Amino acid sequence: MSEEQNKPAEAEMEQTEAVQDKAAQDKAAQDKAADAGAGDRVAQLEAEVASLKDQLLRQMAEVENTRRRAQRDREDASKFAVSSFAKELVTVADNLRRALEAVPAEGRENDDVLKGLSVGVEATERQLISAFERAGIKKIDPTGELFDPNFHQVMFEIENTGKPAGTVVQVLQPGYTIHGRLLREAMVGVAKAGPHEMGGQHVDTKA
Repeated sequence: MSEEQNKPAEAEMEQTEAVQDKAAQDKAAQDKAADAGAGDRVAQLEAEVASLKDQLLRQMAEVENTRRRAQRDREDASKFAVSSFAKELVTVADNLRRALEAVPAEGRENDDVLKGLSVGVEATERQLISAFERAGIKKIDPTGELFDPNFHQVMFEIENTGKPAGTVVQVLQPGYTIHGRLLREAMVGVAKAGPHEMGGQHVDTKA
């Protein structure tokens, strides 16, 4: 075959190879684009999963917080539901103590009736105090402590006590707490600042 006859065949082969190369390049570009698109999609899905996971964790935390608040509310309701009744009982305790203090020591020694009555009242008082302790009710006797407006109510001030101003020197009526919460304030008298106590504490008895 002559050289002139081979030229068309060679040209056709070159054209075919060029087409094949172009097709291969296009295929490679498409594959690369597909890989890039798949990578972007994976990244997007991972971001969505992370966001959903974060939302789920937040919702779970909120549910747990709600459960704990509800549990605390139930516990508080159980602890403090008897507060009104407890206030009545501490008044009974006051009356028992007054009854004991009203009996003179001499009368208890010389009068069997008064002695027996006092012993019975003391036993009742001990039982009541024991019941208070089981119910989380504690007595406040702040004698010698500094005045605390959260637990004490000042009824008067006393001069020349030799105590720092604001010190509780007399308890007219003890206070009580129930599970750490104030049930009744203690009624107290406190030491008044003397003229030599410059800048001494003054307690507002009208508060």
